[in-house]
Amino acid sequence: MDQLNSFISSVNAFAWGPPMLGMLGVTGVLLTLGLVFMPWRKVVYGFKLLFDKSSAEGEGEVKPFNALMTALSATVGTGNIAGVATAIALGGPGAIFYMWVIALFGMATKYAEAVCAVKYREVDKEGKYVGGPMYYLRNGVGEFAPELGKYLGLAFAIFGAVAAFGIGNAVQVNSMAAALDASFGLPAFITGIVVAALVGFVILGGIRRIGDVAGKLVPAMIVLYIGASAIIILLNIAKVPEAIGMIFTYAFNPAAATGGFAGAAVAAAIRFGVARGVFSNESGLGSAAIAHAAAQTNNPVRQGIIAMLGTFIDTLIVCTMTALVILTSGAWTFIAPEGGGYTGAVLTSQAFDASIGGGQYIVTIALVVFAFTTILGWSYYGERCWQYLFSEKSVLIYRAFWVLAALSFANVKVDFVWNLSDTLNGLMAVPNLIGLLLLAPMVFKVTRDYFEEQGTPLVKRR
Repeated sequence: MDQLNSFISSVNAFAWGPPMLGMLGVTGVLLTLGLVFMPWRKVVYGFKLLFDKSSAEGEGEVKPFNALMTALSATVGTGNIAGVATAIALGGPGAIFYMWVIALFGMATKYAEAVCAVKYREVDKEGKYVGGPMYYLRNGVGEFAPELGKYLGLAFAIFGAVAAFGIGNAVQVNSMAAALDASFGLPAFITGIVVAALVGFVILGGIRRIGDVAGKLVPAMIVLYIGASAIIILLNIAKVPEAIGMIFTYAFNPAAATGGFAGAAVAAAIRFGVARGVFSNESGLGSAAIAHAAAQTNNPVRQGIIAMLGTFIDTLIVCTMTALVILTSGAWTFIAPEGGGYTGAVLTSQAFDASIGGGQYIVTIALVVFAFTTILGWSYYGERCWQYLFSEKSVLIYRAFWVLAALSFANVKVDFVWNLSDTLNGLMAVPNLIGLLLLAPMVFKVTRDYFEEQGTPLVKRR
């Protein structure tokens, strides 16, 4: 087991190391340039589409809004609470700058994923719309390279189906159990039973029920979390300019050791900022495309524009709020009882508690709800990968295993499971990025055609 864990760790070093993060960054830059910075220029237009009822015209399983909420349910989670704190603890305040950078370019990647997902989606034997990287790799890349598309799609589906049980289930329910035990003394087995029952009720209803639940729960929790964060930031408003200044200063200069913070080089800020940013918004991993493929829409570009808002909301709004709470509260320099500084969810909890009474309970509740919605979102991702590998009839088997996993992992040490799933989760990006680069010309063309039809061409002609 030790040898296997060591091997997986070495693969993980690649899956989430500089080469992979570089590939994600380069792909985002190339897509942004090819789209003439459209994702940056059309954010407001994206929000108009999101709340425009006419956006739901066309074939599909769920409303565009619910498709985005399903995607957000899987991304807004521990990465926004613990991931941001880890980035600051290991890379310093400057890490947030690089989270912003990778998110800005990641918007183009998320856009391209959704465009490809809708364009190459299929209708299964039960009449439901299914899609995602495995389908656009097989059907899109397969148009000019059948064998390559086939094997890329197969690789993505295998990585996704297995990784889902770890990153989307075991790690989430284990985090919920630990948080509820620490804050309220709730036994882990009770958490497992309750979560399994609730998850079973939701996922047995398929993507429509998942979308309905996510459409109500995710916006409410994001608003409450952002609201609590905003209150703390307002209480510490005098320190906001200093916090923003630190983000930009330490992005290009080493962060000196202070209090419980051990200091960090610029390289650490880049590494942990980019890594935690990608981990949080999942741009480039291809997972969110599975949810957007089920959207009711008559144009892939419209859903792509809505999809890119996921990265904007997740990282540029929610993660930024967490970062400002941590920096303005000064918690990133606090010294823990055992020595050294705090990190992860504990650091975020310390930041909230230092600013308002009972702040740690807000973090606990947010962590639990975000983790629960992540379990719902990833159940659909894993299920669709499973269906691609096997058949529609076998989906119920996957759902049964999913509920049992939620019940079992609440009270189990998941270090090995986390390591394996984290590695497979990162490897999902390999076939996906290859596919996006090969399908980029198609994405650019349909985007240009759409905006020309709207009378607002991406590039004005003289």
